[in-house]
Amino acid sequence: MFPPPGIDHDSFNHFNPHQEDFIHQNPILGQASLEGSDLTNNSNNNNNKEGIGRNYDCDQRKLARKEIERQRRQRMSKLNALLRSLLPLESMKGKRSVSDHIYEAEKHTIQLRKNIQDLSDKRDKLKYLPKSEAFDDHHRNKNSKNCVSVHPFCSGVQIVIRDGLREETWLLSRILRVVVEEGLEVIQCSSAQTDDGLFHTIQSEVADLTCVDLNGLQQKLNYVIMSPKIQ
Repeated sequence: MFPPPGIDHDSFNHFNPHQEDFIHQNPILGQASLEGSDLTNNSNNNNNKEGIGRNYDCDQRKLARKEIERQRRQRMSKLNALLRSLLPLESMKGKRSVSDHIYEAEKHTIQLRKNIQDLSDKRDKLKYLPKSEAFDDHHRNKNSKNCVSVHPFCSGVQIVIRDGLREETWLLSRILRVVVEEGLEVIQCSSAQTDDGLFHTIQSEVADLTCVDLNGLQQKLNYVIMSPKIQ
């Protein structure tokens, strides 16, 4: 059969009028063909939905990983800030990286352990001295620089004073007066009695820590401690 004029050969071959007659004459086969087409469409729709679901789950996992990483970085930043606040200000000059802070913290920890060991050795030595020699040794320790320590603490300064002579409680009031005169605001003051004497811990705040001369403050406190009691 030849196509009518104006219709190309491919279009004519694709269109078959007998096919439509066949569907009308065989409604069961026609219905089966339509149902098969619907099943194919439903299968394609299900595949599309599954693909969208997988993409959504993948995006959710990416967001969860980003949130976990953000929280980790935030937590590490807070811990690093806390570490810096516990280190002496002098050791932090020019140190900006986290690795530098950790290295300085390790050095500071080693030095503190050494100081503790030295104090422990002195304590053990005093246990075996006669009372008169131990009393004189307490006097020497009282006038040494080791009896007072000044270092940065959070947003201020912490001062630890070792009052070797337990009866000299007047010393604390003179120390507090010097601290206030230096522009520091005392927020906490505590005392602890040990076998080595009376220890005073003073914590203070200041608006700008860089304006505080820690070495100068320690020298003034040493001078107050070494000065005789004013009646």
